[in-house]
Amino acid sequence: MHNAKPLPTYLVQRFQGWKATSYAENSAWYRRLASEGQHPRAMIISCCDSRVHVTSIFGADTGEFFIHRNIANLVPPYKPDGQQHGTSAAVEYAVTALKVAHVIVMGHSSCGGVKGCLDMCSGNAPQLEEKSSFVGRWMDILRPGYDRVVERKPDDMARALEKESVLVSLENLMTFPFVRAAVESQDLSIHGLWHDIGSGSLECYDPKANGYVVV
Repeated sequence: MHNAKPLPTYLVQRFQGWKATSYAENSAWYRRLASEGQHPRAMIISCCDSRVHVTSIFGADTGEFFIHRNIANLVPPYKPDGQQHGTSAAVEYAVTALKVAHVIVMGHSSCGGVKGCLDMCSGNAPQLEEKSSFVGRWMDILRPGYDRVVERKPDDMARALEKESVLVSLENLMTFPFVRAAVESQDLSIHGLWHDIGSGSLECYDPKANGYVVV
């Protein structure tokens, strides 16, 4: 592969700093993780957004979370069509192989993916309507959520759709037979969160309240 380049100097320096400090101080733990494999308690599905750092938010140690990130923290509906499905594969592995106890979907404020969906569905982003747009076709998953938000006519459409993206993903999770079976047997619980980047607050969806409550 002739196009690959050496790692940027600043990343090399950061790695060397980590190896000399954090790794050196916890080398026995890392060797144990390597030899015994991973046993995470929870899977977290979050956005690719660089401002969302779930391990920092929850103070998680290495090996504690099985993390999958994608645009707008979406889970597609169950569709075993023989095609490549990265998110569906991650969910399958977490639930059937790792036997996680929790699957957490976490949305966030100022989500660019959700804004793109809002623009696309409003007719203001024709480039995302193109069949060749990977982002546009991925955001099609959120169209049912957009329709529900439009019916409610909230003052802040973007924020409402950010929170709706979490609910769409939770609904789609339950279309996976192995997820539904694990939930019904009480071996698995699913959770929906929304994080405000600026204030640092966290809200959790509560079915009893039919909305989000502050954690």
